[in-house]
Amino acid sequence: MTSLSNDSEFPLSPASSFIADASRRWRIGHELWEFGGLPKLMGIVNVTPDSFSDGGQFVSVSAASEHALRLVEEGADILDIGGESTRPGAVPVSLEEELQRVVAVVRELARKTRVPISIDTSKAEVARQCLDAGAVIVNDISGLTLDADMPRVCRESSCGVIVMHMQGIPQTMQFDPQYEDVVADVSRYFLRRLSELEAAGIARERIVLDPGIGFGKTAEHNLQLLSHIAQLHQVGRPLLIGHSRKRFLKKVLGREVEERNAGTLGVSLALAAQGTDILRVHDVRATRDALLAWHTVMNPKGIQLPDE
Repeated sequence: MTSLSNDSEFPLSPASSFIADASRRWRIGHELWEFGGLPKLMGIVNVTPDSFSDGGQFVSVSAASEHALRLVEEGADILDIGGESTRPGAVPVSLEEELQRVVAVVRELARKTRVPISIDTSKAEVARQCLDAGAVIVNDISGLTLDADMPRVCRESSCGVIVMHMQGIPQTMQFDPQYEDVVADVSRYFLRRLSELEAAGIARERIVLDPGIGFGKTAEHNLQLLSHIAQLHQVGRPLLIGHSRKRFLKKVLGREVEERNAGTLGVSLALAAQGTDILRVHDVRATRDALLAWHTVMNPKGIQLPDE
């Protein structure tokens, strides 16, 4: 797939009005989140039998809810509920199946926690029913493009929106992905998509951007994106990174998925050092501990430790 063209309509330069108006704020309903300091943590709750890391572990409403509430206890700032695996080559599920998997979980969690709930879906009807059930964020791997009705559903809600970059679709995205310059190409996609969604009635302040680690990218592409957070921030919106246990770590470490937690933590610290706003992770407790310890060592002045 060819990269987005270098249209002058979407410049990447300090003169860009997008960069001049850069914001680290995110509006979710009536709340306004301000980023800075340590990243917020989004806990992953896969209500699926076939997700690459934890598929089949939390397929019942009770198991998914218990896992989500445990992530809240461990320090999750957001819960991301997904009912369809988007790993490379994953088989799509029907609307009815996805609704059956996630709506009851969202409704149960909305009763039991005040932590914001995100629905990870590309289907507008799934988003609509989950928003009605208590979700306040829509996290769409397609950037609101796979379902033509998704922009309307988000516009008519006051939800926060996560717009991800993906080259291709999950069934084909890892078949020889190519870019002219992956960081610049993804940045231009974001600028274009922000303009399109604003024209569709979705304010920029409601949008967080996700470069889509592992979604139509080689390991080298992923590493380029992960090491150029400052350039991605020039687009002018907060950034979410979902790197947890992903396949590029196998190339870096030679580890299978069940042995990638330490590598995930290493990347989390590198992302925090670059000012990433939200980290989407499986292991919330370990990530929170690692970030706090790193931050304490790097900023020891004024920190009072409890007596032993």
